[in-house]
Amino acid sequence: MAGAIASRMSFSSLKRKQPKTFTVRIATMDAEMEFSCEVKWKGKDLFDLVCRTLGLRETWFFGLQYTIKDTVAWLKMDKKVLDHDVPTEEPKTFHFLAKFYPENAEEELVQEITQHLFFLQVKKQILDEKIFCPPEASVLLASYAVQAKYGDYDPNVHKRGFLAQEELLPKRVINLYQMTPEMWEERITAWYAEHQGRARDEAEMEYLKIAQDLEMYGVNYFAIRNKKGTELLLGVDALGLHIYDPDNRLTPKISFPWNEIRNISYSDKEFTIKPLDKKIDVFKFNSSKLRVNKLILQLCIGNHDLFMRRRKADSLEVQQMKAQAREEKARKQMERQCLAREKQMREEAERTRDELERRLMQLKEEATMANEALMRSEETADLLAEKAQITEEEAKLLAQKAAEAEQEMQRIKATAIRTEEEKRLMEQKVLEAEMLALKMAEESERRAKEADQLKQDLQEARESERRAKQKLLEITSKSSYTQSMNSSTTALPTDLPSYNLISESLSFDFKDTDMKRLSMEIEKEKVEYMERSKHLQEQLNELKTEIEALKLKERETALDILHNENSSRGNSKHNTIKKVS
Repeated sequence: MAGAIASRMSFSSLKRKQPKTFTVRIATMDAEMEFSCEVKWKGKDLFDLVCRTLGLRETWFFGLQYTIKDTVAWLKMDKKVLDHDVPTEEPKTFHFLAKFYPENAEEELVQEITQHLFFLQVKKQILDEKIFCPPEASVLLASYAVQAKYGDYDPNVHKRGFLAQEELLPKRVINLYQMTPEMWEERITAWYAEHQGRARDEAEMEYLKIAQDLEMYGVNYFAIRNKKGTELLLGVDALGLHIYDPDNRLTPKISFPWNEIRNISYSDKEFTIKPLDKKIDVFKFNSSKLRVNKLILQLCIGNHDLFMRRRKADSLEVQQMKAQAREEKARKQMERQCLAREKQMREEAERTRDELERRLMQLKEEATMANEALMRSEETADLLAEKAQITEEEAKLLAQKAAEAEQEMQRIKATAIRTEEEKRLMEQKVLEAEMLALKMAEESERRAKEADQLKQDLQEARESERRAKQKLLEITSKSSYTQSMNSSTTALPTDLPSYNLISESLSFDFKDTDMKRLSMEIEKEKVEYMERSKHLQEQLNELKTEIEALKLKERETALDILHNENSSRGNSKHNTIKKVS
C-alpha cells in the first residue's frame, strides 16, 4: 500500500512539472506555421524559433508584427509573449515581416531567403499601392517578377494569355490607361524575354534594386502635428527622419539624416528631435497616441543602429555569411555555365539530327523518283522490243510475198501466148505484177529500216535503264550511310553529361586564381550593369512615351502628378533628401 501511495505521488509530481503552453500562428509572406509555446517564453524565444525554422540568419531586419486597436505593434524581444496586449483567443497570430530596410539591397542582403522575403513584401506593398510606383517602372518590375516565377521565356510554353491570372500591376496603373490586359501582357513579355538566363534569386535582386529607388520604399509614415497644430507626416526609414505634407508622401519638406541627430525622445504624446548642430532648432511634434510614440522610437533606434552598423567593418558572422554567399554564387554560376553548355550541345545535336533527317527525306524522294523513272524505262523498253519483233515479222512476210510474186512473173513469162489478146492480157498482168513486186520491195525496205530504228531505240532504252539502276544503287548507298549517321547523332543527347542535383556530385576548390578570376568577373559585371542601367533608362523612357497617348489624364492621382513634376525637374529620391537635409 505504501508503494502504491509513493507511485501516485510520483505520477502527480510529474504531471505538475509539465509546462503550460499556448498555440501561436506565424504568417510569412508565402506560408503559415503553427508552434506550441511555453507561457514563460519571451518574444526572443518565439522569434528565434521562427528564424531557425526558416533557416534565416540575417535576423536584424525582421520582427513579429501584430495589430492592436487599429495600430501596428511589434513583439518585444525582452518581454513575455503573453504580457503583450495580444488577443486572448488561440492561436495567437503574428506576422513575420521586415521591420527595417537596407540602404543597398545588393550589398546588405546576403542570404537567398532574406532576399526572397524582402522581394515578396516589397512586391505586395507596390501592388497594394503602399509604395508609389510609376507605370513604366511597374511594367519593368512585373517582368522581373515573371522571370522569378516562370524562369526563362520560351515562346512555345509561354503563349499569349499565360499571364491572364497573374496580379502584376497596381490597379491605379491599369485604370490610368486605355489598354487591354493583352496589351499590358505584350509589354511585360517583351521585357521578360530580355531577362534570359537569370536565376530566381538574380531576378528578385534586380526587382529590389529598382524598387529601393522609389520614394516611398522602406518609409514608415505617422500622422503628427507641429507646435502650431499643423498636420504633417513623419517618415522613418534607413536614411533618417523626414517631414512631409499630408498630401505629398514623395517629397519631404525637411530631412534629418541619422548622422546629424543627437537625441530623440518623447514625453507622453510629445516627441523631440535634437539635431547634432546645436545652432539648429529642436524639432518637436505631437502624435495621436502614446503607443505611436513608442513605435516611432522603436523604429528610430533600430534604423539608427543599422545605419551606424553599415558604416563599420562587418562582424565575423557577416563576413562568414558573405564568404559563403560568394562561394555559393560562384558554384551556381559554374552550374549554370555547365547547364548552358549542355543545353547548347543538345540543341546543336538536335539541329544536326533535323538536318540529317531532312537530307534523308530528300534522298528518299530522289530514290522514289529514280524508281519511277526506272519503271518507266523498263516499260518503254518492253514496248519497243515488242514493236521491233512485230515489224521484223512483217518485213519477213513481205519479203516472202515479194519472192512469190517474182516466181509468178517468171512462170507467166515462160507460158506461151497463143493469141494476141492473151499476149496483151499477159503483158498487162506482167506489168501489174512488176509494179506489185516493186511496191512490195519498197515496203520491205521501209519495214527493214523501221526495224533497225526500233533496235536502236531499244538499245538506248536499255542504256537508260542501266543508268537509272546505277543511280538508284548510289542513292541507296547514301541513304544507308545517312541512316547510320542519323542513328548515332540521335543518340547523342542521351550520352551528354546530365545535370545532377545531388550535392555530393559537385565539389569546388576555390583557390587564389579562382577568387582572382571571380573578382575580375565581378568587375566586369559592374561595367555591364552600368551599361544595362543606361539601356534600361532608355527603355523606360521609350515605354513612357509609347503609352503616354493612351493615358486618361482625368484619372491621374495626386501622387502621379507629383511624381511627374519631380521627374520633369530631374529630382530623384536621394538628391531630394540631400537638398532638404
